[in-house]
Amino acid sequence: MSHRRLKTKGELSFSNPAVRAWLYQIIAIVLVATAAIYLIHNTITNLNNRGITSGFAFLDRSAGFGIVQHLIDYQEGDTYGRVFVVGLLNTLLVSALCIIFASFLGFFLGLARLSDNWLLRKISTIYIETFRNIPPLLQIFFWYFAVLRNLPGPRQALDLFDLVFLSNRGLYLPSPIIGEGLIATGLAILVALIVSYGLYRFNRTRQIKTGQLRRTWPVALVLIVFLPLLTHLIFGAAIHWDIPALRGFNFRGGMVLIPELAALTLALSVYTSAFIAEIIRSGIQSVPFGQHEAARSLGLPNPITLRQVIIPQALRVIIPPLTSQYLNIVKNSSLAAAIGYPDMVSLFAGTVLNQTGQAIETIAITMSVYLIISLSISLLMNIYNRRIALVER
Repeated sequence: MSHRRLKTKGELSFSNPAVRAWLYQIIAIVLVATAAIYLIHNTITNLNNRGITSGFAFLDRSAGFGIVQHLIDYQEGDTYGRVFVVGLLNTLLVSALCIIFASFLGFFLGLARLSDNWLLRKISTIYIETFRNIPPLLQIFFWYFAVLRNLPGPRQALDLFDLVFLSNRGLYLPSPIIGEGLIATGLAILVALIVSYGLYRFNRTRQIKTGQLRRTWPVALVLIVFLPLLTHLIFGAAIHWDIPALRGFNFRGGMVLIPELAALTLALSVYTSAFIAEIIRSGIQSVPFGQHEAARSLGLPNPITLRQVIIPQALRVIIPPLTSQYLNIVKNSSLAAAIGYPDMVSLFAGTVLNQTGQAIETIAITMSVYLIISLSISLLMNIYNRRIALVER
């Protein structure tokens, strides 16, 4: 009985590593909680002394300023809450465009660095080593001030078939307007896709059973083209187009890609594609060369070998660092404030903060938005990474 008591007493003594670990964690939690309480109390006291009311009631007040680009309807008299939505959508727009363009450009540059063509390999190397070593802010300034702002004015704008116009005011494109045949055309496209997929599955099953290969794409192409065309003739056009036209000193109608968005998209896409290219190259080189030889011994062409054998295995190495580059794109999009693109930082942590004085609330909202976007991208990429991961059995 005494031996058991001594053993229990020894387990609860400070000399036990587990006891010390728990004690250190409790002390750390207490210190962090104390610091947080002090900071919160100090902030509330300073706000009260200066007569600044805290809270998010300011979101219902009228903003009173215009925004050059908005994906939803916006007027100067709208609320700060709507300004938040406009800034969020603009941030998501530039982030999505840069992720798409940087991914495609980086993929082809990574393949070019492994090409047997000497000239293609050297050009891609020079591109990568140049653009990834220039700060992204300088690249944004280059595209905005040195390239886009030196384009001709609206009256001397470059045009393509009088449909697309490029000037220092932006890129003006035809804008789609919903027509009366939209629902019918959408249903026709959906039916064509479902029938095409069913036909593909049927031909694939037949090939496995009989070895006979039947191509699906000719029938699928006919369905996808002629079914919507038939509904167009019967129910009317699904979309009408608003063509931009020069009226006065600028273009009216259509939709515009403002220079700030173009410069930001070009700069971040070019900058990030250089890093993605190196990720693609290293991922492909991580696949054992025996896989190449095995595919070649089976008589597989190089494009099929790359698409069906090498890339699926390289993705397991590519996805984790590629996720980091996507997160960098979202965070670097905040550099838009340097050229006046109306993103979350420029609108909410800039204009709204200066007008309302609600520094804590505006900064907290902006930080939360970037945190949620980054965590969402990480979640989606991790789900995909788990799906393609090798499972040991």
